[in-house]
Amino acid sequence: MHNDITTTLAGATIQHGKKSNRIYLMKPGSTDLQQLLPDMEELAAEHGYTKIVAKVPDSSQESFLQHGYTEEASIPGFYRGVGKALFLCKYLTPERRNVPDIKTIEEVLELCANAAAQAPEEPRLVPEGINLRTCTQKDAETMSAIYREVFPSYPFPIDDPGYLKETMQSHIDYFGAGTDSNLIALASSEMDLDNLNVEMTDFATLPAARGKGLARHLLGMMEAAMKKRGMRVAYTIARAISTGMNLTFAKAGYTLSGTLWNNTGISGGIESMNVWHKPL
Repeated sequence: MHNDITTTLAGATIQHGKKSNRIYLMKPGSTDLQQLLPDMEELAAEHGYTKIVAKVPDSSQESFLQHGYTEEASIPGFYRGVGKALFLCKYLTPERRNVPDIKTIEEVLELCANAAAQAPEEPRLVPEGINLRTCTQKDAETMSAIYREVFPSYPFPIDDPGYLKETMQSHIDYFGAGTDSNLIALASSEMDLDNLNVEMTDFATLPAARGKGLARHLLGMMEAAMKKRGMRVAYTIARAISTGMNLTFAKAGYTLSGTLWNNTGISGGIESMNVWHKPL
């Protein structure tokens, strides 16, 4: 995988690259938006990117709206359980707005709405012979191989054992399902330790192990672990065409708050992503 790069611009943390053909403002920090906004547009023009997406506090929205951004999703309680984060987007070409798989996405959302209208579903029992556990540095090689098999491309270098080990030491807890000797499914909890929110992400199940509800089992384990860690809200940014992944969150009591259209380079193309959230 050749991944987009994470760097700083005008004091803010951004990710950019041709894989997603966009700039993603991940953390504005205390940057001067009057400097950052034109700097991002200049960087986009330099590389020919076709979208800018910004995850920012709702208190910052006016500056972005004045620069032609629109809101696509939000996460309440993102900042230590109180303030709301907004996903504000700007499209730099008309083509980037065109969503060819809109019918599939609408069908997935309809299934999720029906599931969400029912009481949150308790997961089935963990299949016999399968254990759930927290992954360790010793698992990094196996984990990277699973991610390489499941995702032809991905926005972060989860196929690199070094990246997995490094992030384990800083802010990401990885969880796995499998037998005593083999992992067959993975997921991660990426914590924002300053703002006490956590992204439930990097779900991957080997093809032969699908249909066992392992993602739902892992999600339940992750939620319990993150509550103990003091996280206030959990969220995910899920592939909008993935019926299974969206249903996993709908059935677990998460709320859908929007779709990031043509947003993320994953599995060999640029896909739309649904944002789900839940207080812990």
